[in-house]
Amino acid sequence: MNEFDILLNEQLQDEEFRKEYEAMKPEFVIIQAMIDARKKSGLTQKELSNRTGIAQGDISKLENGNGNPSIKTLQKLAEAMNMTLKLEFVPK
Repeated sequence: MNEFDILLNEQLQDEEFRKEYEAMKPEFVIIQAMIDARKKSGLTQKELSNRTGIAQGDISKLENGNGNPSIKTLQKLAEAMNMTLKLEFVPK
């Protein structure tokens, strides 16, 4: 377990922190999926920017969790990586 995981596990013991973390978990999942897809495609943020017309700085903001991408933006990113965007609702 790395230092981040140890710290996170300690903080998750706090009920208020855990509730907030769980509320934000879907955002974390989307962010990680974007990063993983870009890397799997062998693209830098700059190359993805060139393919999509989305500023590299904006892609960086999305990947750092400082943006709120629309479905249209996510579709544009997926298309540029030769991928299909898949969203689904699953039972709890």
